[in-house]
Amino acid sequence: MQHQARKTRYDQMCYQRCGRSGIKLPAISLGLWHNFGSVDVFENGKAIIFEAFDKGITHFDLANNYGPEPGSAEENFGKIAHQHLKAYRDEMLISTKAGYYMWPGPYGEWGSRKNLISSLDQSLKRMRLDYVDIFYSHRFDPDTPLEETMMALDHVVRQGKALYAGISNYPADKTREAESILRELGTPCLIHQARYSMFNRWVEDELLDVVDKRGVGLIAFSPLAQGLLTNKYLKGIPEGSRMMRNHFLKEEHLTAEKLEVISKLNELALDRGQSLAQMAIAWLLKDPRVSSVLVGASSVRQLNDSLESLRNRAFTRDELDRIEGILKAIE
Repeated sequence: MQHQARKTRYDQMCYQRCGRSGIKLPAISLGLWHNFGSVDVFENGKAIIFEAFDKGITHFDLANNYGPEPGSAEENFGKIAHQHLKAYRDEMLISTKAGYYMWPGPYGEWGSRKNLISSLDQSLKRMRLDYVDIFYSHRFDPDTPLEETMMALDHVVRQGKALYAGISNYPADKTREAESILRELGTPCLIHQARYSMFNRWVEDELLDVVDKRGVGLIAFSPLAQGLLTNKYLKGIPEGSRMMRNHFLKEEHLTAEKLEVISKLNELALDRGQSLAQMAIAWLLKDPRVSSVLVGASSVRQLNDSLESLRNRAFTRDELDRIEGILKAIE
């Protein structure tokens, strides 16, 4: 049964230009890294996707290895999109990636033409799509000529299997090289997806300037530092949390110094009338070079909490100075 999208879905969301392209991205996009795999509750994932679309989130971000199990997030998203959102395909911007481990042998990961094209073909089958809107090289491959990786992206765009090409997790110098190669091939680099948060600011060293000068959009992932930039851990490690499961976020990441920083940031957020998570998202969006922020969601409630960050995106000079002073404790 097709989902009947709300008529008001575009009334509240802010859309921002992605670099110097014709694409506008919602200020907040939905990432399906966690909570949409085969180990998760399918109906919950479906409810989150419906709510996201009904609130103006048009961009849904995946990768071949998202799950767990790897590939299952694409399968679940494809089932939902095919059965319930097919009528809205032209309103949706769907992205996927290849580069991390997916299958055994020498061609199951990294940046070879063989891996990228094979992986995209598999992703399209899993998602029941004819094309994706953005296809990313998920990480820089030091052992494959960058020209080969970029030529593979150019190839799938020319085939019509992707509308745009992107890169993710590339250092600034390789971003500059990749963008130049793609531009010469005639397939401009639309976007760079990078880890960026108050606790991980490496993109500020050079990458933000590179994408700005080259007309490439930047979309930030892990804006809440895997949950550290929330009030979740202020009173210890709760049962069922990502840290308790000890997967990507480790207990040793929560040092006494970092806990004190989180507590002070939380106080500042409350002064602004926001949760810490909302302030952390708004803080990223203050920079016009950031086209969109990717958020994850384990529930409709959590998704809507993230969307509330758009109600207060402005920071005073004093607030920004206070944030910088707090963060200096963990530099």
